[in-house]
Amino acid sequence: MKLYLDVCVYNRPFDSQSDERVALETSIFIYILEGVEKGNYKLITSESLVFENENNPDLQRKERVNTYFKLSEEFIQYDDTDSERVNYLSGFGLSFLDALHVTLAEKSKVDYFITCDDQIIKTYKKNRDVFTVPILGLKEFISVEGK
Repeated sequence: MKLYLDVCVYNRPFDSQSDERVALETSIFIYILEGVEKGNYKLITSESLVFENENNPDLQRKERVNTYFKLSEEFIQYDDTDSERVNYLSGFGLSFLDALHVTLAEKSKVDYFITCDDQIIKTYKKNRDVFTVPILGLKEFISVEGK
């Protein structure tokens, strides 16, 4: 199963674990990493993930997330042919960077784009027919993964 994890997922372990949702999502992220190590999942990274992470001012987070990226089996680059799709998805309310992440996930034909970003999930649920890859929250992924 090919997975594209949004940057917020990779950063979840650094968020305050006193919040129940954050703690649960961190556990699910760790579960996914264990699944990657066992060969159950293939992580896909992209030029946009690297770009977003490189702009993180927290050096510890940035370095740790870079180590997660090294578990990836595929790296997707942006090229000019992607700009039309990015602009199209942006028209549905995604930020440029979020539309770029989704575009690159679609380009790599992942099984799931996984995020902690409620706005991306809300946009997806409202406009499912325009996306070619399912977008799920971490808790939703666990629900469908077990089926």
